[in-house]
Amino acid sequence: MPLALLALAIGAFGIGTTEFVIMGLLPEVAGDFGISIPTAGFLVTGYALGVMFGAPLMTVLGTKVSRKRMLMVLMGLFIIGNLLSAIAPTLAVMLIGRVVASLAHGAFFGIGSVVASDLVAPDKKAGAIAMMFTGLTVANVVGVPLGTLVGQHVGWRVTFAVVAGLGVVGLAGIARLVPEMPRAEGVRLRHELAAFKNTQVLLAMAMTVLGFGGVFAAITYIAPMMTHVAGFADGSVTWLLVLFGLGMVGGNLVGGKYADRALMPLLYVSLGALAVVLALFTLTAHNKVLAAVTIVLIGALGFATVPPLQKRVLDQAHGAPTLASAVNIGAFNLGNALSAWLGGLVIAAGLGYTAPNWVGAALAAAALLLALVSAGLERRDSAPSAVVAGATPIRQQTPVHR
Repeated sequence: MPLALLALAIGAFGIGTTEFVIMGLLPEVAGDFGISIPTAGFLVTGYALGVMFGAPLMTVLGTKVSRKRMLMVLMGLFIIGNLLSAIAPTLAVMLIGRVVASLAHGAFFGIGSVVASDLVAPDKKAGAIAMMFTGLTVANVVGVPLGTLVGQHVGWRVTFAVVAGLGVVGLAGIARLVPEMPRAEGVRLRHELAAFKNTQVLLAMAMTVLGFGGVFAAITYIAPMMTHVAGFADGSVTWLLVLFGLGMVGGNLVGGKYADRALMPLLYVSLGALAVVLALFTLTAHNKVLAAVTIVLIGALGFATVPPLQKRVLDQAHGAPTLASAVNIGAFNLGNALSAWLGGLVIAAGLGYTAPNWVGAALAAAALLLALVSAGLERRDSAPSAVVAGATPIRQQTPVHR
């Protein structure tokens, strides 16, 4: 794998840390601003919506510059957004900071996926994408737990200041290691937009929204669920997030390995198992050991879908993949926003802190259904037609024996 993938992974590490660290700090942020935990959950929703809308916007704006330069600009936005979050005097200002940081997210992973896949042979594209996303998953093993620990003992503002420092490291890594890769010639915005006429591209994005939304329905409210239901101490949330991160790393690597070999079967297994595990989490959340095991499985199964879904979008949007790739990253975060909102609704309705798990199970099951529909359409479209449109069927003739 090219060394440039390390630079992309460094940037992904910083972005992954800021995206997920808020989960473990919701109680601290809510207490500081004097708001409820579901209201603090809007920081998750706002970030996710910023990614969703920022991904296509920043990608379109970046079509006039080289991919390397655009990646550097995106990391600059990331740094500014996290610094603003660190000094925010009110929830509204912090939300603005989260949105500014989120503008970098979708375009970074979207453009980075294209860069990563262009650096390797065709049969290693999913593995290269997974390598970049390893930075995101390792962030949940190292960056998020440490950020949560710092936030709980020193203050959540310090956490976001440190995350801004990670952005500086990511920016330096991209400047040093990523080669100059000029924008593709002859590809205009209308070519990029044409990819969205492809039903398979849209289905893959819908699978992304629903499948990854299932993960976030549970993980967004992991801190109150584990402290109020499972009986863990507040400090235990840190190592529980480590377990989730370890699951993510393993699932991402497995997804990257097998997506190049059996993409759709991998999606069937991971999405189906994810739906079952999330449903069981409503029961296992009441037991410390079973809850910890379930958290690992959710991370693994959820991130096993990331490389295959991203690769499927790149494959189906061949010729003009940059915008579709970025929008699919936005789709991941649309799922995050949708599930965080739905999870907050069921908690606010008095259904308990485990209720979001049922929401997640339903979303994952819906994603599996779409995967089956997508495969069925693909088989239908690739099946040889017995009659060519506009032609007369060829009759089978009986051989004449002379």
